[in-house]
Amino acid sequence: MNSHDGLTYVYAAAPDTRRLRTGLVGVRGVSGAPVSLLGPLGESENASGGTPGTSDTEDAVAFVVSRVAPREFDERALKRRFEDLEWLEGVARAHNEVVQTIARHDTVLPLRLATVYENDDRARRALVAQGHAFAERIRLLRGHSEFGVKLYVTTAAAPEETRGDADARSGDTAALSPGKAYLRRRRAQHTAQESRYLHAQQAAERLEALTARFTPHRVRHPAQRGALAGPDENVLNDAYLVPDDRADAFRAAVTAAAQDLEGVRVDVTGPWAPYSFAMPAPSLQRLPADGDRDGRAP
Repeated sequence: MNSHDGLTYVYAAAPDTRRLRTGLVGVRGVSGAPVSLLGPLGESENASGGTPGTSDTEDAVAFVVSRVAPREFDERALKRRFEDLEWLEGVARAHNEVVQTIARHDTVLPLRLATVYENDDRARRALVAQGHAFAERIRLLRGHSEFGVKLYVTTAAAPEETRGDADARSGDTAALSPGKAYLRRRRAQHTAQESRYLHAQQAAERLEALTARFTPHRVRHPAQRGALAGPDENVLNDAYLVPDDRADAFRAAVTAAAQDLEGVRVDVTGPWAPYSFAMPAPSLQRLPADGDRDGRAP
């Protein structure tokens, strides 16, 4: 497939700079296709009459693109392909690797998986139409990374449950019927579980106050369930946009937030490219202050 065949797959919007164009040399994306920058004008000129990527102006924005085959990525094919988990995993991995590569060189505004245009001209029209919004969001993201913060209620038996079980089998409870002994054990387990949930609420309140000292930007995701959550119960699943120069302090403070609370734990992940803060972002919140067919993405 030559550079003008196929559909235009868009990974992200990013500053159109020499540094990023150089950093993308040799990078391969979905289906092993070469990745490049696509500016709002043709490859031979930009608004100042020079070549793309030479102005390094803060608001010069381009799409990061590659070519993909219509048989895999046109509208009809995507409806079918999105049910193929193995195919979807491969595309998602390639997409993420390109986004993370961009993040190592410059600010990146990730776009949704399988954002596809019929050709470069359609992609450029979208870039021109949304260029101001993209530039505004990139200014917000510059010098920041995403961190994930998850709060869990553990399911392992607490020490007091073990003691309660032992008491129920000895001493003055030895004469209890099996049914009554079982109910006593269940009451002890319920009491311990209630204690863990109270500790989780306390940890959540601490995190709310603590994270507001580092950043006003949070996205609250649904709590994870099933295999994604693992053996413990996920009760909080947030993403934060953290200044890079405060990243280490943020991680240390959040990690320590629940260390004295039994039955709960806090996991911090990152830094990541700011997927949760890409556009559109209807769930984007500011924390309380301290003091024709265009892109298709099913």
